[in-house]
Amino acid sequence: MPSLLVSLLAAAASVSAAGTSAGQGPDTTHGRVDGDLDLVVGTGVTVGPRAPRAAFDLRLRYLETAGLFFTYEEGFGGPAEPVRLLAFGTEVRPLFLPKWLSGLETGSAWLDLAIDSIGVELGGAALEPASGSFGARFALQLGGSVEVPLFGRASGLWLGFHGGARWSDVALAREAPTALERSGYLQITISWHQVFEGHLVDVGDARRR
Repeated sequence: MPSLLVSLLAAAASVSAAGTSAGQGPDTTHGRVDGDLDLVVGTGVTVGPRAPRAAFDLRLRYLETAGLFFTYEEGFGGPAEPVRLLAFGTEVRPLFLPKWLSGLETGSAWLDLAIDSIGVELGGAALEPASGSFGARFALQLGGSVEVPLFGRASGLWLGFHGGARWSDVALAREAPTALERSGYLQITISWHQVFEGHLVDVGDARRR
């Protein structure tokens, strides 16, 4: 599986660098290969046990396929449990490259971008209990996500939905873990996506348009 992902990334990078002429048809990537990196900055709300928390999200993706995420959630003194947390990890969005390289994109920017945004997230979270210090508990986080482009392009405003579950080490040992130790979450964000040239892999000088 890792070798397949590397092959797909290399093929997409090669196509992106080679460029295409206007006579070869529309850009079915909808701006996703205007650069090799995508920076995402967003804010929103996370619905969890007892009360919602404000959420601040930062992500960096390579060729819209794999990347890192950092999410800070703050309860601002409310009854949320935990009252705040910092989650971080990796995400993989496996649909874009196989669909695009196989010519399976629908041609609808909103539909293609939304479908290809479906991903899996795996990471951890440092938690602050209502009666404790930040990082007093650490949890495993597993989730999924889907995003909807509001401008119909890769760069621009997106509405995001991220959901999953978090388990602390205590949750694995207890028969009836508390909300702090095991809970589900749903995060809704509005974010700005910016595709840019990071030159992570230089395979040429020309860009696809």
